[in-house]
Amino acid sequence: MKAADAASGGAGRRGAGAARPGAANALGGEPSAYLRQHAANPVHWRPFGDEAFGFAAERDVPVFLSIGYAACHWCHVMAHESFEDRETADFLNANFVAIKVDREERPDVDAVYMAATQAISGEGGWPMSVFLTPDGRAFHAGTYFPPRPMPGRPSFRQVLEAVRDAWLERREAVEQNAESLARGMAESQLAAAVQLTGSPDPVDAGLLSEAVRVLARSEDPDDGGFGTAPKFPPSPVLEFLVRHAAVASDTSDAAKDMAGRTLAAMARSALFDQLDGGFARYSVTRDWSVPHFEKMLYDNAQLLRAYVHWTRLGGDSVFPAGEAADVAARTADWMIQALGVAGAGQVEAFASSLDADTVVDGQHHEGASYLWTPAELQEVLGPDDGAAAARLMNVRAGGTVTASASPLHPGRRLDDAGSALWERIRPRLLAARSGRPQPARDDKVVAGWNGLAVAALAEAGAVLDRPDLVAAAGQAAGYLERVHWQDPVAGGPGAEPGTLVRVSHAGQARGIGGLLEDYAFCVDGLLTLYGVTGAERWYKLAEAILEAACLRFGADGTLVDTAGESSQVFNAQGQRAGLEPFDNATPSGAAAFAGALLSYSALSGSADHRIMAGNILAVLPPLATRAPRVAGWLLATAQAALAGPVEAAVVGPDGPARAALHRAVLRSASPGLVVAVAPDAGGPAAAVPSAVPLLEGRTAAPDGSPQVFLCRGMVCDRPVGTVAELLERLAAGPP
Repeated sequence: MKAADAASGGAGRRGAGAARPGAANALGGEPSAYLRQHAANPVHWRPFGDEAFGFAAERDVPVFLSIGYAACHWCHVMAHESFEDRETADFLNANFVAIKVDREERPDVDAVYMAATQAISGEGGWPMSVFLTPDGRAFHAGTYFPPRPMPGRPSFRQVLEAVRDAWLERREAVEQNAESLARGMAESQLAAAVQLTGSPDPVDAGLLSEAVRVLARSEDPDDGGFGTAPKFPPSPVLEFLVRHAAVASDTSDAAKDMAGRTLAAMARSALFDQLDGGFARYSVTRDWSVPHFEKMLYDNAQLLRAYVHWTRLGGDSVFPAGEAADVAARTADWMIQALGVAGAGQVEAFASSLDADTVVDGQHHEGASYLWTPAELQEVLGPDDGAAAARLMNVRAGGTVTASASPLHPGRRLDDAGSALWERIRPRLLAARSGRPQPARDDKVVAGWNGLAVAALAEAGAVLDRPDLVAAAGQAAGYLERVHWQDPVAGGPGAEPGTLVRVSHAGQARGIGGLLEDYAFCVDGLLTLYGVTGAERWYKLAEAILEAACLRFGADGTLVDTAGESSQVFNAQGQRAGLEPFDNATPSGAAAFAGALLSYSALSGSADHRIMAGNILAVLPPLATRAPRVAGWLLATAQAALAGPVEAAVVGPDGPARAALHRAVLRSASPGLVVAVAPDAGGPAAAVPSAVPLLEGRTAAPDGSPQVFLCRGMVCDRPVGTVAELLERLAAGPP
């Protein structure tokens, strides 16, 4: 999508629906950073809800729905070009009810209208511009519209006038289009329905190998990743490839090679912030040299985990484990420093994102904080080091983002001399960059994304021997428990029992209940944290959230993504609850839920939860062979199911010997391995009661020494008491 010249269209004739006297922009009191960005627009924006749609019905005008998010560059562009323009705003206010949605707060709204936008226009993205009937059904849509016509894209004013005219003069056709689209979306949901009951077939190992072969056909072996530009980090697919590489098969080497090439290419590119750590959202170029500069929590949490798992796998000659561990450590540190939300003097949760744009002298400039010219490098480092840095990081006189400026992009593994130079000059460049204007941060805390962060930081702490990262994961888990989880017993006044609230601002939960993905990501994070720390508090909380999810999203035996938070969304999809099985920027809710169910069943021995996971995985066969790039997390979960997953029960008195056994388990690459840690027995053969069924009957060795039981489906092999034997048994595969 290319930028257009900033200009507004001329004034058009008024529509029939006059704005209510005193109507005004209603976003000033909203907690969402994205909505507040539009609070000063002359457009009379309203937040999504019954009141706004009721106003449209009262005036008999269509709804203009604009969806975006705080870090979105093109959202800023359209806001400046159109929503800040008085004439455009007057036309909108006279002929429509304008609604703004933060897609990160309302992914249920975003998902349904994104599907509608893609069906209508053949494209999707943000800002999303959708025209609705007052009951919520879509009838026209697009993404960014410029202020003046561009080749193949009308101006925003032309679109507004055409929709207004159709509403006034061809209402019957508008209604028919809206109804036809809603019916089609309902049929799509029916085709994608997942039943949680039944007797699922076991995972077919051949299907997973075929998925690897299909992925290989779309890989870019030269620059890493899949497909061509724009390129997004394929995080769920990387998780599958790393898990597949850990188990010997005729495609395990191919999986490892693909994963290593992609992880190496991203780490050595401008996608990764070479100064401060952390990954940008995507690259507009095939070689990852020109990122789209927004930095999202969900990307970095997933990629942190991928680099940790590659480290755990042992790396290879293309991308050594030590280099991956450094990338992982810098990503974790960046998450805590840049996205950490402080409370009581310490980081206790994680904010959503950093903006793609930096405001300089009142103007938005994409990536301005991160760009360098050769002259700027020399100004900071001196002539010799500056010139050397420019060569090392591909900063040339002709810039890649602006006419003269580029991001730092080594594009290769640095040799010893290059690494030494970079380590010497990096602190000076980072200090200089910190003096520049910085991108804004969206401080909202999203439950599911914090669940992803909990899992990633806990595993990073265990593998990298960083107790501070485990502690940060524990702080975030505590925040989720205290702020987002409305406990059936301890919930506050008016709180819905057993509900995970999706978003919080400044320590206060607000808005809709969580979606399926929020529950699933939180359960995965909490079970991972339990395995690392042995604190049964996290297992119990995960169990409570999982049971609430089963009731909320699968009570009638059919899995859904949402629990009916909006009648308008329900109408838009033909009055049928929906489920999206495909991964996007994050794993699909269904795939994540399957993984959470599988892990919990391995720790609890619950056959019912294992069956539910298997029924979700039953949708995998056609996806694995036709579209594995959007089924990465289902494939990763299937790989874990095929491995068992292996269940490790660490028992016996706490101390250095047990800690060594526990550490060895946590550093195993066995796909989906779950870990239970017994409370300290305090005696040679005593067993302390535990909330975790995997630990039942598992005790220390007769001489009182610690040991590990390796099990599959709660059936265990003989326990092992030494690290050497444990590593040998883990390397041999499932018991």
